[in-house]
Amino acid sequence: MARADKATAVAELKNEFESSSAAVLTEYRGLTVAQLKQLRIALGGNAQFAVAKNTLTKIAAEQAGVTGLGELLTGPTAVAFVKGDVVEAAKGLRDFAKANPLLVIKGGFMEGKTLDAAEVTRLADLESREVLLAKLAGAMKAKQSAAAAVFAALPTQMAQLAEALRAKRDESGE
Repeated sequence: MARADKATAVAELKNEFESSSAAVLTEYRGLTVAQLKQLRIALGGNAQFAVAKNTLTKIAAEQAGVTGLGELLTGPTAVAFVKGDVVEAAKGLRDFAKANPLLVIKGGFMEGKTLDAAEVTRLADLESREVLLAKLAGAMKAKQSAAAAVFAALPTQMAQLAEALRAKRDESGE
């Protein structure tokens, strides 16, 4: 690869690191071109899967301020640059790796922190953003409903107490 081509590749990778919310490094040794195409389809709009030389990826990551990926850049490495939902991209990679054991998740980078393979898998085990937001909304609604029930019960209980006092006063003849 000519020096100009390397500089262009580093600039493109640096741009990908800077514009992505996360990056997941994988080993793809033994996967066919057709399988890599299936992986790209499985990731959909959540991530872009790119194969790049380790040295160029390391230089681009350092230029983008991403640290700690050096030890992951051994062997044939491809990077999934996540643009969309990180959890969905991690699920796509995990599910594809289950179906195709030749894809090995090495680790990644998210929000200034280096992730190991187990952390990427834990990300994949999370529920999607929409589900978590729905659960939060449901919990907030339940709290509001409980508060409304408490506030509605106070006047009812007060009216029942007043009625009980009136009935007792009528019984005693006062």
